[in-house]
Amino acid sequence: MNQLPLKEFLEEKVILYNNSDFIESDPIQIPHLFTLKEDIEIAGFLVATIAWGNRKSIIKNSHQLMERMGNSPYDFVMNYTDNDSELLSGFVHRTFNSDDLSYFIKSLQNIYTNHGGLENIFNSNKGADSLQEAIHKFKHVFFELPHLGRTQKHVSDPMKNSAAKRINMYLRWMVRNDNAGVDFGIWKNISPALLSCPLDVHSGNVARKLGLLKRKQNDAKALNELDASLRLLDAQDPVKYDFALFGLGVFEGF
Repeated sequence: MNQLPLKEFLEEKVILYNNSDFIESDPIQIPHLFTLKEDIEIAGFLVATIAWGNRKSIIKNSHQLMERMGNSPYDFVMNYTDNDSELLSGFVHRTFNSDDLSYFIKSLQNIYTNHGGLENIFNSNKGADSLQEAIHKFKHVFFELPHLGRTQKHVSDPMKNSAAKRINMYLRWMVRNDNAGVDFGIWKNISPALLSCPLDVHSGNVARKLGLLKRKQNDAKALNELDASLRLLDAQDPVKYDFALFGLGVFEGF
């Protein structure tokens, strides 16, 4: 497909899927329960962390997680002590369990207390053309406290050739203001031009069929290739096409 017809085709699909109707079937509905910036950030980060597998299960477990945190995630994080661990006991989503969750809460508390919050870490480490180095540095900060080795697998590292799908999705939620009520755009100091597409089996397969991606594996190298293709279509807002690729794959079986 030539670039101009392809761009027009994808733009139509962005309009179709990047609207408020998208929210009701997507995990992004969870941070949309909140209005406080920090609540949105923390809820979004935790939900994105467990956003793999069956979407209904992701949403169900995310609601349960918010309930365990008293539906006030920022307050829960900032006041969390080991005495509160019972509130998290028994939580599990696939391989993410209550031990992992307890560390995540402690690490978030450390980030908001000693590092100026989640936005500050990514903003301080943003690169000239992407946020992949910022993700790598974020992981170092996130695991600077004593932790179980198993917990590290729940934060991906692009410098270890991961496409880092879930954290790139989270960054899309926080950075991109779509004026459609889906992505939040509450991180004002990071340009959407730096965002990378959340690359998974659905978006990857569609991208290959459309000639946007040739590499067969869904890894960091494939992400860089897809980023380059999408930035040719829209250099300022490349990840809006995530809605098109995801929608074509999941909802249309393209």
